Amino acid sequence: MAGETRKTVTIGVQSLDDAKRQVAAAFRGEGQGDHISFVTLELLLKMLTAKRWEILQAMTGQGALSIREVARRIGRDIKAVHSDVQALVTAGILEKTEDGKVIFPYDEVRVDFVLRAA
Repeated sequence: MAGETRKTVTIGVQSLDDAKRQVAAAFRGEGQGDHISFVTLELLLKMLTAKRWEILQAMTGQGALSIREVARRIGRDIKAVHSDVQALVTAGILEKTEDGKVIFPYDEVRVDFVLRAA
Protein backbone atom coordinates (compact mmCIF):
# COMPACT_ATOMS: atom_id res chain seq x y z
CA MET A 1 0.00 0.00 0.00
CA ALA A 2 1.63 3.18 -1.19
CA GLY A 3 2.25 5.82 1.43
CA GLU A 4 1.37 3.51 4.33
CA THR A 5 3.40 4.16 7.47
CA ARG A 6 4.34 1.10 9.45
CA LYS A 7 4.89 1.39 13.18
CA THR A 8 8.21 -0.26 13.98
CA VAL A 9 9.75 -1.16 17.33
CA THR A 10 13.39 -2.03 17.87
CA ILE A 11 14.06 -4.63 20.55
CA GLY A 12 17.62 -4.79 21.69
CA VAL A 13 20.38 -4.60 24.22
CA GLN A 14 21.37 -1.18 25.42
CA SER A 15 23.57 -0.15 28.33
CA LEU A 16 22.21 2.24 30.92
CA ASP A 17 24.60 4.94 29.65
CA ASP A 18 23.36 4.46 26.07
CA ALA A 19 19.76 4.65 27.27
CA LYS A 20 20.52 7.91 29.09
CA ARG A 21 22.09 9.35 25.92
CA GLN A 22 19.03 8.31 23.92
CA VAL A 23 16.68 9.98 26.41
CA ALA A 24 18.78 13.16 26.34
CA ALA A 25 18.65 13.20 22.53
CA ALA A 26 14.87 12.74 22.67
CA PHE A 27 14.61 15.73 25.01
CA ARG A 28 16.55 17.74 22.44
CA GLY A 29 13.83 16.86 19.94
CA GLU A 30 15.78 14.21 18.03
CA GLY A 31 13.52 11.36 16.88
CA GLN A 32 14.38 8.06 18.52
CA GLY A 33 11.69 5.71 17.28
CA ASP A 34 10.13 3.12 19.55
CA HIS A 35 12.54 0.94 21.54
CA ILE A 36 12.26 -1.90 24.00
CA SER A 37 15.68 -2.28 25.59
CA PHE A 38 17.32 -4.76 27.90
CA VAL A 39 20.53 -4.10 29.83
CA THR A 40 22.04 -7.46 28.85
CA LEU A 41 21.54 -10.08 26.17
CA GLU A 42 20.89 -12.60 28.94
CA LEU A 43 17.91 -10.58 30.19
CA LEU A 44 16.55 -10.23 26.66
CA LEU A 45 16.79 -13.98 26.08
CA LYS A 46 15.29 -14.77 29.49
CA MET A 47 12.26 -12.56 28.81
CA LEU A 48 11.81 -13.27 25.11
CA THR A 49 11.78 -17.05 25.02
CA ALA A 50 10.92 -18.89 21.81
CA LYS A 51 7.29 -19.29 22.97
CA ARG A 52 7.01 -15.55 23.74
CA TRP A 53 8.50 -14.63 20.35
CA GLU A 54 5.80 -16.83 18.85
CA ILE A 55 3.17 -14.76 20.69
CA LEU A 56 4.71 -11.50 19.45
CA GLN A 57 4.82 -12.83 15.91
CA ALA A 58 1.14 -13.78 16.05
CA MET A 59 0.20 -10.38 17.50
CA THR A 60 2.33 -8.09 15.30
CA GLY A 61 0.05 -5.82 13.30
CA GLN A 62 -3.11 -7.59 14.49
CA GLY A 63 -4.63 -5.04 16.90
CA ALA A 64 -6.14 -6.00 20.25
CA LEU A 65 -6.71 -9.73 20.77
CA SER A 66 -8.12 -11.84 23.57
CA ILE A 67 -5.69 -14.25 25.20
CA ARG A 68 -7.95 -17.06 23.99
CA GLU A 69 -7.52 -15.82 20.39
CA VAL A 70 -3.74 -15.58 20.79
CA ALA A 71 -3.68 -19.17 22.09
CA ARG A 72 -5.84 -20.32 19.16
CA ARG A 73 -3.60 -18.61 16.60
CA ILE A 74 -0.43 -20.25 17.91
CA GLY A 75 -1.97 -23.60 18.84
CA ARG A 76 -1.05 -23.53 22.53
CA ASP A 77 -2.86 -24.12 25.79
CA ILE A 78 -4.65 -20.97 27.01
CA LYS A 79 -3.20 -21.24 30.56
CA ALA A 80 0.37 -21.37 29.28
CA VAL A 81 -0.28 -18.47 26.89
CA HIS A 82 -1.89 -16.50 29.72
CA SER A 83 1.30 -16.92 31.82
CA ASP A 84 3.52 -15.79 28.95
CA VAL A 85 1.24 -12.86 28.11
CA GLN A 86 1.25 -11.72 31.75
CA ALA A 87 5.07 -11.78 31.77
CA LEU A 88 5.14 -9.71 28.55
CA VAL A 89 2.63 -7.21 29.99
CA THR A 90 4.62 -6.90 33.23
CA ALA A 91 7.78 -6.26 31.19
CA GLY A 92 5.99 -3.52 29.23
CA ILE A 93 6.18 -5.34 25.91
CA LEU A 94 2.44 -5.97 25.56
CA GLU A 95 -0.29 -3.58 26.65
CA LYS A 96 -3.67 -4.42 28.17
CA THR A 97 -6.77 -2.71 26.84
CA GLU A 98 -9.68 -1.55 29.00
CA ASP A 99 -11.77 -4.49 27.83
CA GLY A 100 -9.14 -7.04 28.96
CA LYS A 101 -7.59 -7.76 25.58
CA VAL A 102 -3.88 -7.46 24.87
CA ILE A 103 -2.13 -5.55 22.13
CA PHE A 104 1.34 -5.39 20.63
CA PRO A 105 0.93 -2.03 18.89
CA TYR A 106 3.53 -2.54 16.17
CA ASP A 107 3.47 -3.66 12.55
CA GLU A 108 7.14 -4.55 12.43
CA VAL A 109 9.84 -5.67 14.87
CA ARG A 110 13.56 -5.14 14.48
CA VAL A 111 16.09 -6.83 16.75
CA ASP A 112 19.37 -5.04 17.47
CA PHE A 113 22.33 -6.12 19.56
CA VAL A 114 26.06 -6.42 19.09
CA LEU A 115 28.31 -9.25 20.25
CA ARG A 116 31.84 -8.15 21.09
CA ALA A 117 34.99 -10.02 21.95
CA ALA A 118 35.26 -10.68 25.68
